[in-house]
Amino acid sequence: MFEQLSAMPQDAILKVIAEYQADIREEKIDLGVGVYRDAMGYTPILPSVKKAEQHLVDTQSTKSYLGSSGADAFNRAIQRLTFGDEAGQSDRIVTLQTPGGSGSLRVAAGVILRANKGISIWAGEPTWANHIPLLGSGGIEMKSYPYYDSGTKHIRFGDMLAALNEIPEGDIVLLHGCCHNPTGMDLDENQWRQVTEIVSSRGLLPFIDIAYLGFANGINEDNFGVKQMFASVPEMIVASSCSKNFALYRDRVGSLSFVCKDNSGVSTVRSQANNIVRTMYSMPPDHGAAVVSHILHDDELRTEWEGEVTAMRERLRSMRMLVGAALREKAPDHDFSNIENGNGMFSFVGISNEQVERLKTEFAVYMVGSSRINVAGITDQNADHLASSIAAVL
Repeated sequence: MFEQLSAMPQDAILKVIAEYQADIREEKIDLGVGVYRDAMGYTPILPSVKKAEQHLVDTQSTKSYLGSSGADAFNRAIQRLTFGDEAGQSDRIVTLQTPGGSGSLRVAAGVILRANKGISIWAGEPTWANHIPLLGSGGIEMKSYPYYDSGTKHIRFGDMLAALNEIPEGDIVLLHGCCHNPTGMDLDENQWRQVTEIVSSRGLLPFIDIAYLGFANGINEDNFGVKQMFASVPEMIVASSCSKNFALYRDRVGSLSFVCKDNSGVSTVRSQANNIVRTMYSMPPDHGAAVVSHILHDDELRTEWEGEVTAMRERLRSMRMLVGAALREKAPDHDFSNIENGNGMFSFVGISNEQVERLKTEFAVYMVGSSRINVAGITDQNADHLASSIAAVL
């Protein structure tokens, strides 16, 4: 049987990781893999997480199954975090604990298909590389609207609005809540208002993926788009992840929320989502979500965690400024302002695949072929080498 299979092409990120690990040059820089790193290039366990884990070790009395929806305490806490304290307590929202943001997206695709097999999801061009296979592999037709102009290095906002005005009523618009992956370029509050107005007036269903809450402007600021949509539309979907802001990558913690027109539809949506979960992974893992739940329910730990998120956000911002200044000095005829103006972990350098290959072979600088970089891979020690290397291949 298995001899009938053909090998799949290697994932671009995994390929970069393998090549970086095999490189013996001391000055090598990894800007590929999407994890947060501190100033020493290390991905730490947050102190607040360590304390919450110790609490679980000391107090947990069972490892029994959670149930398909996950832990109620986690779902309530993450719902308030995602939608804001007031909106997050609405009886129109159904929230499930999922194995990471990816699990959230895949469950959402299943529910969408059961609700309307002929529906399309419109994603910005570009969008996170895994959005298309995660949602499209379930059988949903994926389409695109313009989002980022690689020439001007700005959001194509006028073109985006024009495209949204042409999307058929009832279709789904996929939006990044903050820290757009891969561009780092986010809608501002006024732009969110304009997008919300079109989505609401045209009867579109917003699907917001918010994987980096707290990494743009703050925990209470980055869900502006979610809150704006919630106040204006009858139905919406929100997928969230705790991988970055709690640094719980391998514990796979995420959530999926459905907003219904009123609370009469909540039980039906919950039953459909739980049925899909049961036939996919049955129950979500507990440990990471229990950590998040404890932190969000403990005032002291929550304050500590919010400080840790602030520190991560400020480091990302400072690295953007550092490498941006270095590039202005070493490549004054080229525009890299999008790196400084962006939010979160990712940005495009804006160079060709051939130039990316030269960076790897000649200067030990690793990034994916699109020139998307993980800003967290930049440090005070390597920023100059990075800027000099980019200038050399222009």
